[in-house]
Amino acid sequence: MTVSHAQAKPFTGARLWVPLFLIVSLFFMWGVANNLNDILITQFKKAFVLSDLQSGLVQSAFYFGYFVFAIPAALAMKCFGYRAAIVFGLLLYAAGAALFYPAAQAHEYAYFLAALFIIASGLSFLETSANPLIVAMGDPDTAERRLNFAQSFNSLGTISGVLIGREFILSGVEHSSEELAAMSDVQQTAFYTSEVQAVAGPYLAIAAVVLFWALCVALVKFPALARSPADEPKGFCLADFKALLGRGHYCFGVTAQFFYVGAQVCIWSFMIRYGQEVMPGTGEKTLATYLTLSLVAFMVGRFFATWLMGYIKPARLMAWYALLNIALCAFAMLAANHAGLVALAATSFFMSLMFPTIFALSIKGLGAEAKAGSSLLIMAIIGGAILTALMGLISDLTSMHTAVIVPLLCFAVVWLFARQCQRGAVSV
Repeated sequence: MTVSHAQAKPFTGARLWVPLFLIVSLFFMWGVANNLNDILITQFKKAFVLSDLQSGLVQSAFYFGYFVFAIPAALAMKCFGYRAAIVFGLLLYAAGAALFYPAAQAHEYAYFLAALFIIASGLSFLETSANPLIVAMGDPDTAERRLNFAQSFNSLGTISGVLIGREFILSGVEHSSEELAAMSDVQQTAFYTSEVQAVAGPYLAIAAVVLFWALCVALVKFPALARSPADEPKGFCLADFKALLGRGHYCFGVTAQFFYVGAQVCIWSFMIRYGQEVMPGTGEKTLATYLTLSLVAFMVGRFFATWLMGYIKPARLMAWYALLNIALCAFAMLAANHAGLVALAATSFFMSLMFPTIFALSIKGLGAEAKAGSSLLIMAIIGGAILTALMGLISDLTSMHTAVIVPLLCFAVVWLFARQCQRGAVSV
């Protein structure tokens, strides 16, 4: 029999903070994986000689894993509880990271894409579980602020991911086409092999850390809310999803999340590529520093937005931020120089509140449908797969600065959702 929250022994002191620390740490851990992809796009483009569309498949494979496993993750939560779903997600994460070693030995781009799909499958379980758990653990009126605070640690992970990639993956060796043509076949093979092998070590280290974390989550005592199955019928509850599809505001929230994630992934994935186009001759490590600073702005923006929401309603603040990002993207399209790169990097500050705010505003008031609602919002992350590939295709056909039209239009959708919330679709 499931223990009710009222009957469960209250969690206080260390008994509360240790499991809370483990939950919040998950936001950091998937941030590392997400933003290592931005480095991988640059690395694989060089190591496998790829077009922008082909290198963008890194994100397509990654976010397709989110899409496929979001509903299974919700069902796992329903049947086995939050903690079991989190442990399983961590095991998948570790398995995918470990598969980078055989992929590097085989020197096959497709194998890396398969490993990224497995990593993202695990992260789908983590995000589908951790986001609603943070929302559920407290006052509903402060859910947006609480989730923004937890997501702030995700920002630390994103910065760490780029720094790990910059220091341990990017070699800084960038041969021109003329230099490569002058090399012998043996020299070219040695160069490409060393660039591919560079990714294996960091991912093996990540696999070891994630496995240790899975063990901690499995052994530490969690509140009944996290470790117990839901007091609901088990299995696939079609009625929940039918009911959600009848909620216009919720469906708009899923749409907004699709386009927001697309904008974020597009900008971070191609920031280095944008810099290479508008600042010819600038090294990949230097441009990776711009990406790092952009992620620092993202982290600062998230903490600042958490504080600001105490004075400005979340939907109103998000509407202002979306408009500012539309303007910054337009400038990056028109300027196509160093100032344009700075504008593109600055969008991160104003993106910072969007994911958790869209998430919280979308599932507010769903009640028993919140788990199913969470899964569809995580499925919306596939926007990162589809729109990043689209941006890469537009870049191949025109230029990278022209392709910034993709995130610009994405922020317009976020602005429309925020305006709907302001008009009173939900209590904000």
